[in-house]
Amino acid sequence: MGMIYSKIKLSNPINNGLSVIEANALVDTGSNFLCIPAHIAIQLDLKTLEKREVTIADGSHRTCDYVGPIKVSFENRQCFVGALVLGEQVLLGAIPIEDMDLIIHPAQLKLLVNPQNPNIAGAIVM
Repeated sequence: MGMIYSKIKLSNPINNGLSVIEANALVDTGSNFLCIPAHIAIQLDLKTLEKREVTIADGSHRTCDYVGPIKVSFENRQCFVGALVLGEQVLLGAIPIEDMDLIIHPAQLKLLVNPQNPNIAGAIVM
């Protein structure tokens, strides 16, 4: 499967006076987290909640800031998550994808709202 990119919106739910950032995010279910570049964390005035040690794709380890809260929006869905400050592009991982009940359409290489729940996000909780 090729790389999938999707437009998402990022905002600070605590400070509504800041502009929403529209980002072309790499969609990656191999990562759990939302990852954002440092300049987005600064623009959204996100607070560092803690440091996290992460393993990146090449197998090396790195310590990075875990910031939040951050509101992620895609079409008619939204969620609130923390984000790792890492890399030069936005990466949308499995946790926010699941939280917003989104699916990846492999043939179309697109991120989509789950067609079984088109109006509101669904979830399996038990």
